Amino acid sequence: MRLRVATWNINSVRLRADQVARFVAEQGPDVVCLQEIKCREGEFPRQAFIDAGLPHIRIAGQKGWHGVAIASRLPLDPGPPVDFCREGHARCVTGVVAGVEIVNLYIPAGGDVPDPELNPKFAHKLDFYERLIAWTGRRDPRAPLLLTGDFNIAPGENDVWNHRHMLKVVSHTPLEIETAERLRASLDFTDLARACTPSDQKLFSWWSYRAQDFRASNRGLRLDHLWASPGLRNHALRAGPLHCVTHDHVRAWTRPSDHVPVVADLIL
Repeated sequence: MRLRVATWNINSVRLRADQVARFVAEQGPDVVCLQEIKCREGEFPRQAFIDAGLPHIRIAGQKGWHGVAIASRLPLDPGPPVDFCREGHARCVTGVVAGVEIVNLYIPAGGDVPDPELNPKFAHKLDFYERLIAWTGRRDPRAPLLLTGDFNIAPGENDVWNHRHMLKVVSHTPLEIETAERLRASLDFTDLARACTPSDQKLFSWWSYRAQDFRASNRGLRLDHLWASPGLRNHALRAGPLHCVTHDHVRAWTRPSDHVPVVADLIL
């Protein structure tokens, strides 16, 4: 079977539930992982998702900030409880679909100063990654695991609009790049988007609201990821090439999120 999984920092699910429905109708994902839903569980627009064909929903929410959710066409079982956030924010939700364990993350952005001694937000981001790395390092690589969400790190030179400039900016500093690579290596994850798009090609999933025309300025970052464990990758590869697409046309919709959906097809 094909399992089509989308990740999308929606930047308020109540504001953009209709855009999720539009995207689901266009692209037919089986599972949608959302970040920054910005609502509590009881405030989540469940009926809109049921109407869109995604009746199975798991939510970790909080009032007005952060929050993550997984919505699925297929039955969605609870995944193992995890907690990587020392501040107690709603930044992670897990679920199991068709035997695939999905861990949906909204990793802290880290503020503006890339120094954990001077900036508690940056220290929080690094601590979140360290807890996550410790957890993935204990996992069985043969198990089908999908790590997804807004990682708030653009790890490659062509995942940012200007590599030299961005090395001084939170999201692409050398320390963050090294940290993201340690996470990837902790379970030998495959970055599905880069498995499908050569590393010498620019690829972004986020553009600032400051740009009047995001395509013209194209000062983007690739912050949104789908990473597959060896067990999931090897199983899927037996059926043929991987397929992963960043849907940047969604950024041109009216009142869009500043992120766009990234979608991967996994053949199980």
